[in-house]
Amino acid sequence: MDNIWLQIAMAVTIGMMLFFLFPRAMHWMKNGPKAEQGDWMAAVIPLLAVVAFVILLVMLV
Repeated sequence: MDNIWLQIAMAVTIGMMLFFLFPRAMHWMKNGPKAEQGDWMAAVIPLLAVVAFVILLVMLV
């Protein structure tokens, strides 16, 4: 019960963040650039490289 005011302040802060950021996020999703043909490969290749690197590190231990 010592930190009830901290919890209340954090709840209010998170609520305010959601209140102010949600409309902007909806605007960004509606008016943002659309994915094109090569965009997914540009995202998948680095992700696969990271996964392979982590697997290599796990195997070396």
